[in-house]
Amino acid sequence: MCGIVGYVGNKDCTEVLIDGLSKLEYRGYDSAGISVLENGCIRTVKAQGKLKNLEDKISAGECFKGTCGIGHTRWATHGEPSDINAHPHGNAILSIVHNGIIENYMDIKESLKNDGYTFESQTDTEIAAKLLDYYYKGDPVEAIIHVLGEVRGSFALGIVFKDFEDTIFAVRKESPLIVGVGDGENFIASDVPAILKYTKKYYLLESDELAILKKDSVEFLDLHRNTIEKEIQVADWDMEAAEKCGYEHFMLKEIHEQPNAIKNTLSPRIKNGLPYLDGCGLDDETLKNFNNIFIVACGTAMHAGVVGKYVIEELVRIPVTVDIASEFRYRNPIITEKDLVIIISQSGETADTLAALKLAKKQGAKTLAVVNVVGSSIAREADMVIYTHAGLEISVASTKAYSVQVAVMYLLAFKLALINDKITEDACRNYTNQLFEIPSVISAYLEEKEQLQFIASKLVNADSLLFIGRGLDYAMSMEGSLKLKEISYIHSEAYPAGELKHGTISLITENMPVIAVATQKSLFEKTISNIKEVKARGANVILLSSCDSKTKPGMMLLIIELTFLVQMICLCH
Repeated sequence: MCGIVGYVGNKDCTEVLIDGLSKLEYRGYDSAGISVLENGCIRTVKAQGKLKNLEDKISAGECFKGTCGIGHTRWATHGEPSDINAHPHGNAILSIVHNGIIENYMDIKESLKNDGYTFESQTDTEIAAKLLDYYYKGDPVEAIIHVLGEVRGSFALGIVFKDFEDTIFAVRKESPLIVGVGDGENFIASDVPAILKYTKKYYLLESDELAILKKDSVEFLDLHRNTIEKEIQVADWDMEAAEKCGYEHFMLKEIHEQPNAIKNTLSPRIKNGLPYLDGCGLDDETLKNFNNIFIVACGTAMHAGVVGKYVIEELVRIPVTVDIASEFRYRNPIITEKDLVIIISQSGETADTLAALKLAKKQGAKTLAVVNVVGSSIAREADMVIYTHAGLEISVASTKAYSVQVAVMYLLAFKLALINDKITEDACRNYTNQLFEIPSVISAYLEEKEQLQFIASKLVNADSLLFIGRGLDYAMSMEGSLKLKEISYIHSEAYPAGELKHGTISLITENMPVIAVATQKSLFEKTISNIKEVKARGANVILLSSCDSKTKPGMMLLIIELTFLVQMICLCH
């Protein structure tokens, strides 16, 4: 996930850009660069690797003195990590930073080659820069509008022109970009943490909107050059939320913030011991009338949706389909006005998820957004919204956002079951009360640091491992596998435990780690049988379970009271 920062004001631009990029390091990157406007020239420096490499390069050269510029952290998609492929891209006339993908870049590249342009990098970004140069005849807005009419894809752009030394131009199509508003200074950024040190005020840039930033003004235009009036947003996070606060890294900090995040999410949604969602637009009459439920999301949010599917179907007996957003929007889904489409996204700006939401609305379905960011695109587009209260999440791998999403799925399932007369009010109150106790269980679990470090030491040198589970435990395994891949770069896959015999078990080798999740009493013995299968082939098994059993010979065990929230399903059996 690349990061964009831009600054125009009175401060040392280089210092602000580097500081902003450092606040976006959590997004992951393999190179970084900045362009600064200085004395009628564009000065650019780029470096492969960590941001420190860029700082060293700047320190070794002449100091940049400008007060307007753009910066970028790149995660390689088109072309390997290198100084040449790093952003910004451009020439003596203009410079551009870019997040996202330009889908038709090869066609544009061939066309530009025919017009005499040559290319140094393998990136789609350089194509955008050269195309902008092709159309630029002294009017930046006109050139940008021409480019937007020609390129296809999902992207955000920050642009500076030599002839406009005190101006930043920004535009987006689906990929997120915000415009920060300060006192005599303005910013662009991929995410709020990059500007929190300087301002909490910002605008959300919409698709096909162009922002023109000077130090004392911000103007928004549509693609017909009409002025757009926008509502300013105010971040409810402070700098402490964007700092590590004594933790070694952000992920560890946010793991420990889970109990409070779940409390903050659930507390406003429980009234007299029962789920209370009226304030989200989810009145009882609306919730009674759905024939089918679709849950659409990407990555971690999709895994939270899988948990929602199991719990809603178990308690409410309404069919639930979970789709990866990028698949949902292209598979021509069969949805009607009698269906509910639940859209889950931490940021509320996930491009594929937003496109899926628009598709669902176009086909007449009611839409419910479960998002963390107030006023985000998905929140504004959806018919109904449940805001989670995870706070600022900086870690690359989602932690507390996932936990609060799962908590909302349970609360929604309880509410649906109650109003559809599938459970009694007493049973619903009991479920809700136990759900509200989960934060204290997580807090206790987080104290098991030494035990967790011991287990981690057995995995750190693994080349590959498997997660297995059944039902909700399989849903949890999917998320566990994703986390391990994201954080450790160790290959892992999650499989339904009952499917091992259909080919996957052939992958089991001597001492291969297998993490088995078995928290559901009704499925515990079956999962134990699957564990015996992998043990017979030499696997080194780690069992996460809350169920008592004497059938544990030769296993390395991690027994916990609850595995996040998935244990709640035991209430239903």
